[in-house]
Amino acid sequence: MRFLLRLASLVALAVAVIAGTIDSIQSVAASSVVITSMGEAWEDLNATSLQDLQSSISYYVHPRFYTLAFQWLMLQPAFAVFLVLSLLLWMVGYKKLPLAGRFAA
Repeated sequence: MRFLLRLASLVALAVAVIAGTIDSIQSVAASSVVITSMGEAWEDLNATSLQDLQSSISYYVHPRFYTLAFQWLMLQPAFAVFLVLSLLLWMVGYKKLPLAGRFAA
């Protein structure tokens, strides 16, 4: 299980680097800061899945959760969302070293 979590963390980190690189290339081309939000990036990739998720969250979970948490998340920069996701997955899959050390009896 730890392997899968660390692999997912690596994939999320790679997506974050790609999203940051795309934002930096667009910023240089536009001569101003361009930051793609998570909602814009998801809509560019697959708009129907975003609309399906939005309707599912507002119907099954709670409409207030959709307006507070989900919309807030979709307004955040895509690279930052994937960086935080990568960190959380890595922290869950992290294996602690024993306190006594390697050579303790």
